[in-house]
Amino acid sequence: MYEYIKLFYEIVIFRKGPQDIPASQWLLRLLIPVYMAINFLILKLSADASSALQQVLVEVVLIIVFSWGLLSLFGKPERFRQTACALLGTDALLSLFALPAIASLVGQGSAPAFVVVVILMLWHWVVTGHILKYALSQPLIFALGVSFLYILASYQVMALLFPELANP
Repeated sequence: MYEYIKLFYEIVIFRKGPQDIPASQWLLRLLIPVYMAINFLILKLSADASSALQQVLVEVVLIIVFSWGLLSLFGKPERFRQTACALLGTDALLSLFALPAIASLVGQGSAPAFVVVVILMLWHWVVTGHILKYALSQPLIFALGVSFLYILASYQVMALLFPELANP
């Protein structure tokens, strides 16, 4: 397990890419509950357990559908497992880093915590772009654009499905 954490860390710091992840169904099945648990903890800070669980389930479906759809569109469906694992694993790792800052924001709303969360959100965007660059075999600027559109669309879907997110 340590080797996988190290691998996702190396992707987060741009030393490796999704092509370095084994195309393993087992790993994908392992990462889904790990991703769900970490993001459930974050969502539970500001929502009840039922709503947090529903939100995290929708997030997982969005990642899986986005990965599959985008890779199919670009004629690279064989890269699905590696890409989905990279997106889930790096998001879980970054979310784990963000957990203390988000908890601080929910509790007191401090300016340093806000800055940390914004930096981690930007880092998440660039990491997603980095993953998509290799998954799609496209230039980084294109992958960053697709990543931005995905993040924007996922926020819109979440706000549509969970109106309380749009109007706290």
